[in-house]
Amino acid sequence: MEKRQGGFTLIELVVVIVILGILAAVALPRFVNLQSDARKAAVNGMAGALRSAVALVQAKYIASGTNTSPVTMADGTTVAVNTGPTNGGVPTGTAAGIGNALQSTDGFIVNYAVSTAVTFRPTNGGGANCQAVYNGSTGAVAVTTTGC
Repeated sequence: MEKRQGGFTLIELVVVIVILGILAAVALPRFVNLQSDARKAAVNGMAGALRSAVALVQAKYIASGTNTSPVTMADGTTVAVNTGPTNGGVPTGTAAGIGNALQSTDGFIVNYAVSTAVTFRPTNGGGANCQAVYNGSTGAVAVTTTGC
């Protein structure tokens, strides 16, 4: 009685390994770019948060009718704002202004050195070409994602 052993031949194993190698080579470039996409999404998300914070603080400033700084939000947080007819209610470019309006800047390095150009950069990379910039005088937000 002859015993026949089952299993794969060397050629079959080599073919499977080659196919897996080709699949890995095709799939790898798709996943390499995910970090860049994530940084871009984070910067765009921060820009949206900045715009929303400005709108909420301005609404509270106008609704209160006092035209004074700081503005006290519903949760008790005080936000330093610009006063006057042009940009009244716009959070200042300081930690007491836009920093308090946001309440959280987790995942970002914030530079308040210039109040008219407060920069928000992702902590996991990205330099001057991967940031959201807040203007504490006008409330405008500029986004740069070319270097993410």
